[in-house]
Amino acid sequence: MARTVDFYSNVLGMPLTKTIDLPDGGKHFFFDLGNGDSLAFFWFPDAPPAAPGIASAGSLPGRGSLTSAVGSMNHVAFDVASEEIEGYVERLRAKGVKCSGVVNHDDSERGVAVEMQDGVYVRSVYFQDPDGILLEFAAWIRRPAPIPTGPVAVSS
Repeated sequence: MARTVDFYSNVLGMPLTKTIDLPDGGKHFFFDLGNGDSLAFFWFPDAPPAAPGIASAGSLPGRGSLTSAVGSMNHVAFDVASEEIEGYVERLRAKGVKCSGVVNHDDSERGVAVEMQDGVYVRSVYFQDPDGILLEFAAWIRRPAPIPTGPVAVSS
């Protein structure tokens, strides 16, 4: 857990705001995301090892499979200012974090534009924390409208 605290606090700048000792010897950690939001982690002394490709995405986009099991957390996206997205790549790399370049997501068949153009709706930078959790800095260019709730159609 020490490397997680170091990464989220010192690399990403999210202060550790609360820890809770659990009855089974585990701990619960809270990091401040700003705007009253927190990111929480648990640490358990007898936890099984990480399971990339099952409990989380196995790699960065474009470098391997992003598949993860039903009920798992595939990745976390943090909203960042669009004018700062290139700077995030530089800062992550300067701190020794392997990350993607800026990915321009659009509605094309491929889903990604090589360069910034009018169809791009979000620009993303992907990286992993020390435990392999896939993270994304997402800079929305055009915010999508909420999708009405109800059954979601997926093909099997």
